[in-house]
Amino acid sequence: MRRFMKTMTAGAAALTAVLMASSLPARSAEFINVLTGGTSGVYYPLGVALSKIYAEKIPDTRPSVQATKASVENLNLLQQGKGEIAFALGDSVKLAWDGDTEAGFKGKLDKLRGITAIYPNYIQIVASKESGIKTLADLKGKRLSVGAPKSGTELNARAILEAAGLSYNDLGKVEYLPFAESVELMKNRQLDATLQSAGLGVASIRDLAASVDITVVEIPAEVVEKVGAPYIAGTIPAGTYNGQDADVQTAAVVNFLVTRADVSDDLAYAMTKTIYENLDQLAAAHSAAKAIKLEDALAGMPVPLHPGAERFFKEKGLVK
Repeated sequence: MRRFMKTMTAGAAALTAVLMASSLPARSAEFINVLTGGTSGVYYPLGVALSKIYAEKIPDTRPSVQATKASVENLNLLQQGKGEIAFALGDSVKLAWDGDTEAGFKGKLDKLRGITAIYPNYIQIVASKESGIKTLADLKGKRLSVGAPKSGTELNARAILEAAGLSYNDLGKVEYLPFAESVELMKNRQLDATLQSAGLGVASIRDLAASVDITVVEIPAEVVEKVGAPYIAGTIPAGTYNGQDADVQTAAVVNFLVTRADVSDDLAYAMTKTIYENLDQLAAAHSAAKAIKLEDALAGMPVPLHPGAERFFKEKGLVK
């Protein structure tokens, strides 16, 4: 009887220990919501690749990818705490930090913190050959898609047209459409041209050039100078798109990866470090990522650097 009682007592103790262990809260995985852009742009495939890399390389995290209207929406979502890392154009980041209401920000987005500069977006104005558009001046009276309303692309469109002495009122019709929808309208001859701010070789323009004879419209250096920083002169190399036989001068704006101030230092450090340890996987997802260079990581950063990212760049000697 005594042995039976000892066995019962030991069993009860073991059961109690199991129950106590099972009632302890499991360590919850940290969410990493990657804010990207439309699925036919460059942000989205790079965001998908980044999410996969984070899932493999950063323990105890739950990465996800969100397709958005890109820069302006991404920055507003970060401010609201609805994302951990976001792709955004440099001019949009600067306007967000300044609280420019006309650009789509209700006030200064003071929670934004920088992770790194990545690759430049090239402002690519592509017209159907049959439209007869060869120069910026030829856009007068024509039908142009300028990107989703108050997206980074649309902000680029306003800046470039203004510097060229044009406004939306000079156009025959303005459509505020994402890249893929713009291309479909051009294929159906419902649009004459599309302005897309993206990495070179963007899928939407490749798709267009495979179906329609195109003209890539030059943005001359003097127009880029008139717009000023953070815009820089760039070149779309010959052969980037089917039927583009010569280099075309254009404008470029650097893209950034941005986070928010209340993301932990350790997570921001891991997100930054993992990018630079896996550049080959990002380049495999889209050729635009080949332009990401560690030595350019802090060039033109429009917002304060996150302390976690700063720790990584100190290790690499970029920050003293």
